[in-house]
Amino acid sequence: SSTPKTNIISLIFFFLDIVHENLKMGSDGESDQASGTSSDEVQSPTGVCLRNRVHRRISMEDLNKRLSLPADIRIPDGYLEKLQLSSPPFDQPLSRRSRRASLSEIGFGKLETYIKLDKLGEGTYATVFKGRSKLTDNLVALKEIRLEHEEGAPCTAIREVSLLKDLKHANIVTLHDIVHTDKSLTLVFEYLDKDLKQYMDDCGNIMSMHNVKIFLFQILRGLSYCHKRKVLHRDLKPQNLLINERGELKLADFGLARAKSVPTKTYSNEVVTLWYRPPDVLLGSSEYSTQIDMCRTTLFCFVVTAAINVGVGCIFYEMAAGRPLFPGSTVEDELHLIFRLLGTPTEENWPGISAIEEFKSYNFPKYKPQPIINHAPRLDGEGIELLLAFLRYESKKRISAEEAMKHSYFRQLGMRVHTLPESVSLFTLKEVQMQRDPGYRNSSYPESGG
Repeated sequence: SSTPKTNIISLIFFFLDIVHENLKMGSDGESDQASGTSSDEVQSPTGVCLRNRVHRRISMEDLNKRLSLPADIRIPDGYLEKLQLSSPPFDQPLSRRSRRASLSEIGFGKLETYIKLDKLGEGTYATVFKGRSKLTDNLVALKEIRLEHEEGAPCTAIREVSLLKDLKHANIVTLHDIVHTDKSLTLVFEYLDKDLKQYMDDCGNIMSMHNVKIFLFQILRGLSYCHKRKVLHRDLKPQNLLINERGELKLADFGLARAKSVPTKTYSNEVVTLWYRPPDVLLGSSEYSTQIDMCRTTLFCFVVTAAINVGVGCIFYEMAAGRPLFPGSTVEDELHLIFRLLGTPTEENWPGISAIEEFKSYNFPKYKPQPIINHAPRLDGEGIELLLAFLRYESKKRISAEEAMKHSYFRQLGMRVHTLPESVSLFTLKEVQMQRDPGYRNSSYPESGG
């Protein structure tokens, strides 16, 4: 009988369509046939069919298109020549097993393909290293997940792999490869220079308001893409937003994300960092949706959508004000901070609140809402309006990522940002450029206008 570890790893590779380091044909229980075909032809060691040979020169372009390879990949010496001998019919579908075999010969799925450089961080289940790919000579991030002998890979790894396999967007981190050994599962991601928390620290927590706008739009763009596919990130926070030297921002760490494709609304209420958790989640609610991510997207987001993510709202406020919005140390402390700023909720702005036992048990004082502008004076009127739209207590009235991108706050970015293909960066547009942050002296960006 198969062990839990074997089942988990097989599931991961079923989702990813990527080769094991020690590939065992048929061990994953998959069909050897390509989707939509009933082929039983003999296959070559390179995983391509031998029937209907077409004698023509195989180019790198042919190979890249056939296997969906990156344009800058370095093919092993002699590989094209070896492939040419089999004269594969490139006009026929390629089975999953054949594709894996071909990728394995090139170097994918193998630990020796990647060189570890610096250790970037360590968590409960995984250690992250900066590395370099021998296939492209590009920097990569190696997320090394330790495998327990009995339990196998953590469920967070399975979630991350299965979701990222289908999420292809300019503002979502790319998963390049996966390597499985007896002791570890290594996820190979594109490398980005720093996270948003490091970025804010580097500029003394005084960001250009223009850059705040560009970062916020990219966060919303990535979230909107996820929400359209019924994927909830559930752990939005500055540490999970990665940024490169160009200013491109990408959502990362989908270990707590969920694909909301089943007819249920119940999720864990212990999914988000406390500072970015919404009030309804803090009060024990497990009924949440894409509004969780949105709430965090803005100041209030952490309050109302904290259940799933850090909250775009909290992040928006933190970028603009240079400090966390609700840095509570306990759930009760967190709720007090939220209510002191937004006012203690009532039936008028949060229908049903008076029936929540947790809310009644705390016996909160009747706080009055404070003017947000007093706490984020660098935000203009449109920015305050957008922030408040994220902070509404009633989730049904909270602005969505899709709606937020159309808000007048982003008018300065131009209209073309709304028509970009999903895989194309915002910075392909000449009108979108980063500016120098007031608190950051060593910057290659031009002087900020504000």
